[in-house]
Amino acid sequence: MIIRIRTESLSFFRNSSCTNVIQGLIFLLLLQAPTLAKAQQDWTAVKAKMSANAKELEEEFVFLVATADSTLLLMETKTFTTKAQAPIFLSSQWLTAALLFKLAEEGKLSIDDPVQKYLPAFGKYFKGYITIRHCLSQMTGIEPNQKFQLQGPRKKFTSLEEEVNELVTLTIRAKPGTECWFSQSVGLNIAGRIAEVVTKKKFDILIKSKLLTPLGMRRTSFSDLAGGALNPSAGAQSTADDYLKFLRMLLNNGKVNQVPFLSEASVNNLLQLQAPPAKVAYSPFSGERFGYAHGAWTLADRDGRSTALCAPGMYGGWSIIDRCRGYAYLVVTKNKLKEDKADLHMEMKSLIDRQWSVNCQ
Repeated sequence: MIIRIRTESLSFFRNSSCTNVIQGLIFLLLLQAPTLAKAQQDWTAVKAKMSANAKELEEEFVFLVATADSTLLLMETKTFTTKAQAPIFLSSQWLTAALLFKLAEEGKLSIDDPVQKYLPAFGKYFKGYITIRHCLSQMTGIEPNQKFQLQGPRKKFTSLEEEVNELVTLTIRAKPGTECWFSQSVGLNIAGRIAEVVTKKKFDILIKSKLLTPLGMRRTSFSDLAGGALNPSAGAQSTADDYLKFLRMLLNNGKVNQVPFLSEASVNNLLQLQAPPAKVAYSPFSGERFGYAHGAWTLADRDGRSTALCAPGMYGGWSIIDRCRGYAYLVVTKNKLKEDKADLHMEMKSLIDRQWSVNCQ
C-alpha cells in the first residue's frame, strides 16, 4: 500500500520545529498500513469461485489464503478440517528438497556434489555427471521405466536403497542439466537416498528430526505403514495446518517464530528457477507457463521470469507461495481426484492476485 500525505498538510510542521511530531505521525501511519491494506481486500469473488467448484473437489477440501503471520481466508467442512490428515502426493517433493538444503547448511553435503560421491554405482553406470541439484530439479536425464502417469501404479520396493539401485541402471535420454523431465520417482528419490547415506538414518526418521519437528509439523509423516519403500517424491501425509507452517517458513525467508531455520541464502537458492519453461521437456501440465526450481514448479511470466512457486499434489491439492505479494495459497483434498485441476488453481490465483496492488511481472 502507498500512503500519500498531502504536502499542504505538512506545511505547518515544516514551518514549526515539530520534527518529532511529523516523524511520529508517519510512524503511526506506517503501522496502520497492513491493517488498511487488508481492509481493502474483498474476497467475495474468490469465495464464490471456490464454492462453485466444490463439486469438482468432491466437497471435501480445505482452502486457505494466508500471509506469513495471518490467515486471510479459510474454507473447510465439518468432516474435513485444517487438522485432518491426508496424502499430499507430489507436494512431498518440496519438503524433500528443503531437507537436502538443510543438510547442505549443516555441511553434510553440497547441493552441487556429484551423486556418485555418495552412491558410487552412478559412476559405474556412466552417470557420474549427475549432481544432487540435477536430482532436485528433475534434470538427471534418466528415463524412467514408464512415462509419468497420474494414476500409474508404483512398483513395489522393500527399501529406498533397492529402488535407487534400479534407477541407476536406467537409460540416460538427455545430458544432465539440459532438460527437465518431470518424474514421480527418479530425481527426488535419489536425493532422498543420498540423505540416508550421509546421515545413516532412514528417510522418514531423518526428515522428521531435521524438518518436520523443528517446523512444528507434528501431523506430517513419510512413514509407510504397509512396509513398502519410503517415497521422498510422493509419500507424505500431512494437514493443511502443517503444510502452511512450511509455506510460512519460506515466506519468512527461512525463519520460524523469528528464529532462523534455513538461512535466507538457502531459501533463495531452494526457490531459484533451474529450468525455464523452454527447458521443460515433459510436464504433466498443459501449456508452457511452468518452469522448475527444486522440488517445486515456478510460475513464469512471458519473459520466463519466476513470479511464484507451486508444489501441486497432482490429485486436486495444490500449494503456492507468491513471494512478491507475500501470500500462500493452499488446497488440500480428502479424496484422490482424477485430475490435477491446474486451470482451476491458476484461475483462483488470478483472482487472489487482484487483492494486492503490486506489479509482480
